[in-house]
Amino acid sequence: MQACTPQTRPVASAPDRDAFARITPAEAGYSEAGLDSLRRALVEAGSESMLLLHDGKVFFEWGDIRQKRLVHSMRKPLLHALIGMASDRPCLALDATLASLGIDDSPLPLTDAEKQATVQQVLQSRSGVYHPAAAESDGMAAARPTRGSHAPGSFFYYNNWDFNVAGALYEQCTGQRIHEAFRTQIAEPLGMLDYRHEIIEIDNGELTTALTADGIRSYERQHSQYPAYHFRLSAHDLALFGQLYLDHGRWRGRQLVPAAWIDAGTQPVSVINAQYGLAYGMLWDVLVPDPGEQRPAFYHTGLGVHMLGVYPSRRLVMVHRVNTEQEFRFTEASLNRIIRLMHRARLSSPPGADTLAAAGYAGRMPVLR
Repeated sequence: MQACTPQTRPVASAPDRDAFARITPAEAGYSEAGLDSLRRALVEAGSESMLLLHDGKVFFEWGDIRQKRLVHSMRKPLLHALIGMASDRPCLALDATLASLGIDDSPLPLTDAEKQATVQQVLQSRSGVYHPAAAESDGMAAARPTRGSHAPGSFFYYNNWDFNVAGALYEQCTGQRIHEAFRTQIAEPLGMLDYRHEIIEIDNGELTTALTADGIRSYERQHSQYPAYHFRLSAHDLALFGQLYLDHGRWRGRQLVPAAWIDAGTQPVSVINAQYGLAYGMLWDVLVPDPGEQRPAFYHTGLGVHMLGVYPSRRLVMVHRVNTEQEFRFTEASLNRIIRLMHRARLSSPPGADTLAAAGYAGRMPVLR
């Protein structure tokens, strides 16, 4: 792939122009040779696409950035944005309890102790409600703590019950369905090009049954009454969302997501790996900030191979996608290698970057899900 010129141009495979201007790697503070190594690694590993943005401008692109794929666990940051937009409502107050909001479940009901979990604890995946859930993998089910083993707020467990109930709380409070709210409040204002709002509902079905769907309400009622809210987005549209968060929720003069909400959600709450400074906030993974760093880097992975990363001190947004809707060979180790090569491609003094703070990221690998 040839170097991009610093002007707006369409992606070759796309019939219409996309949302991003292009700049050279040098203008973003990156080495062309280093990015060539990254490009080769993407081919070798079996990636489908990757985008790197500096201050909202593309300086590296590879593959078909307009192809929609399931975002898997990257759905959690999308939900974080929607809840933030409605966070001033009493029915989404962070200190409200599940009991006060009338939340229960079936076929197994919640205990009185579980109902004392707060909205904030649900968003932090610290509710202490270890109830079976839709979209829970076999590995997650096997690792799920015994019900009643931890009081609300006392223990972190990456819990699909919490994430699904977070969506249900939003719908109950606002009267809007998740995917419709995403279309009107995020996709349309950001100018997403590939989200067409084709929504389906399935019960114990495969997520790949409708490959054109943009959103899927996935029920497993034998486990829980709450569905998982899945999305299918392109790398292009995910990058727009990442840029919204890099810009503190502000888009073309409008404050779409409260900046204070973004800051609260991207602070480390539960340290997952102290050695590498990996933590979880509210519906986002977070890198524990270095001393003096104003905003930590934050990210979310999907299925251990997709990734949306936001690095404020570098003014960087990163999106990586894999075709996980068929057999694939890309691995979690491959993603770690891709991240390392991305960091190594940086020049020693990128424009506008806090280099002392940014240097701390080079050895940190995400917790892959």
